[in-house]
Amino acid sequence: MSLRKQLFLAICLFLLVAFSGSFFVSLESSREQMLGQLRSHAQDAATALGLSLTTQIDDTAMIELMVSSIFDSGYFSSIRIVNIADERVLVERDAPARIEGVPDWFVRLVNLHPQGGDALIMRGWEQVARVEVLSNPQFALAKLWDSTLGSLIWLLLCGLLSAMFGGWLLRRQLRPLDKMVRQAEAISKREFLSLPKLPRTPELKRVVLAMNQMVEKLKALFAEEAARSEKLRADSYQDSLTGLANRRLLDEQLADHLLINEQSSDGHLLMLRINDLAGLNQRLGGQRTDALIGAVGELLKRLTQTPERRTWLAARNRGGEFSLLTPGLDDKDAARLCAEISATLENLRLTGASDSMPVAHLGIVAYQPGEPASDVLLRLDQALTQAQHHPERPWVHLDHAHTAPNQSQHDWRNWIDDALTYGKLQLYFQPVVQCADTSQVLHHKVLARLLDPQGEAIAAGHFLPWIERLGWSARFDLAMLDATLDYLAVNRWPLALSLSGTTLRDPMPLQQILRTLDSLPELAPLLVLEIDERQLPPQDELQRLSHSLLSTGYRIGLQHFGGSFSQIGNLTQLGLAYLKIDGSYIRGIDEHSDKRLFIEAIFRATNSIDLPLIAERVETQGELEAIKELGLFGVMGRLIGPPEPM
Repeated sequence: MSLRKQLFLAICLFLLVAFSGSFFVSLESSREQMLGQLRSHAQDAATALGLSLTTQIDDTAMIELMVSSIFDSGYFSSIRIVNIADERVLVERDAPARIEGVPDWFVRLVNLHPQGGDALIMRGWEQVARVEVLSNPQFALAKLWDSTLGSLIWLLLCGLLSAMFGGWLLRRQLRPLDKMVRQAEAISKREFLSLPKLPRTPELKRVVLAMNQMVEKLKALFAEEAARSEKLRADSYQDSLTGLANRRLLDEQLADHLLINEQSSDGHLLMLRINDLAGLNQRLGGQRTDALIGAVGELLKRLTQTPERRTWLAARNRGGEFSLLTPGLDDKDAARLCAEISATLENLRLTGASDSMPVAHLGIVAYQPGEPASDVLLRLDQALTQAQHHPERPWVHLDHAHTAPNQSQHDWRNWIDDALTYGKLQLYFQPVVQCADTSQVLHHKVLARLLDPQGEAIAAGHFLPWIERLGWSARFDLAMLDATLDYLAVNRWPLALSLSGTTLRDPMPLQQILRTLDSLPELAPLLVLEIDERQLPPQDELQRLSHSLLSTGYRIGLQHFGGSFSQIGNLTQLGLAYLKIDGSYIRGIDEHSDKRLFIEAIFRATNSIDLPLIAERVETQGELEAIKELGLFGVMGRLIGPPEPM
């Protein structure tokens, strides 16, 4: 029962007790007073009548007239004139004891009986007759009833005013408690909110201060764990001079893209090598040379910061050698990218550098899933060597002999448009299980296949780059969401569906998604919407986006997490259902202790705010055992189960 209801109940009980006590106390005191007044009234009437009849005792008609006159002028039950000698009633007037306007139960409760008085009628010194008068309690009961009603109405009015004032005062005083409830709920959603305004009530003020101290302590602990994890990630995967990825992370990401899985797609790998770095260092000094290296790093970093290039990876291999991994990039865009980078590099030429050769040479090669990484790197070295022998154009693009003829953009556009228009897509499901007990399925990840004109199911890694290039990401996401919700309407089990960052940043498809979700609240417990860490919008926009999605009742999760661990402090405000660690940080975790330390640091940070952690792309039993030892919540990958149609 709420405090407000308890307050109203207490007021009602208090009023009942107060009214009952007041009524019975006043009743007892009023009864005695009324009885005295009734006795006095009867006695006064008897005395006055006795004196008046002394001279008229022998005139019976006059006696009756005087008795009727007094009886009709007052509240009497009866008046009798009794002969003393033989107790004969000479004259008698009486009336029924009618009490109008007063309930019978009140008359019985008050129990106010008629009171009598008597007087003697004398003839000289002789007692001739006796006057007996009984007063009628009607006027006393009516007055007592009116007094009781007045008290009841007054108390009810006081109770109503007390309830209104008490409710207002209670609501005002409990406002800090409501804020503390929201604060506690925010903590359960992995959000840290402090209450800047302290209540004036000392008791509540102490509670709010204690809650704020707890929140600040949790925030500090979480920030400490996040900073430790970010430092481990930077030490393991980041170049200290440029802030780009190092060669180790590049090799792992390249190996990921060369694996044949749902997300694998063709792409290109670019290598850039600054010319005569040792000579520049001797002629210009280490500081200016480092500035050139930093400028090249900033150039590559800017190339990866546009929304459609968030999946690209820029890395510094060593010295003046850089790499750029560009999944989904086709041959025409690759040539255009090399020309753009070469032109920009010429603007970075330092005074004192040789004018006869370009600032850097570039080599770029295509790759496709399934080929060895060593073959890609060998072709890349060949491309860079050829570029160094052609000063007229400082970049070379090499294809490989195993590449199948590319379909034209027109062909891709036609069949993808046909597949999306007529719903030619198939849903595949990959299980996500508990780490401690792999037989317990947490949910299934929803994956897509599009049917080409021959009816063959094409994996997402092949058509997603074309969908992004054609600007149909929102269209594809809406089709997937509709198909998933239709599936859930029939098959009630938990699913997770990815939404692209392009869709979530566009207001029109986002509103359409929100309307669709709002129309099906009964499916909210069964579906988690996943966002790619590499496609997150700015923090303010991300905050509004998460609140909009959570307001529909559906939960959100973050997949491919790990590359921007410094943002984890901001992610606590999003109310995430879980984090999925990118598979590149999981691969070989049983063989690399630094990876284990990094994942352990992430687990400590997320576990401190009760945020479940799930490992992606677990491929070997050794990786699974290492993840179990770390205590992660969930796991997914081909070792657990490949994507399959249901």
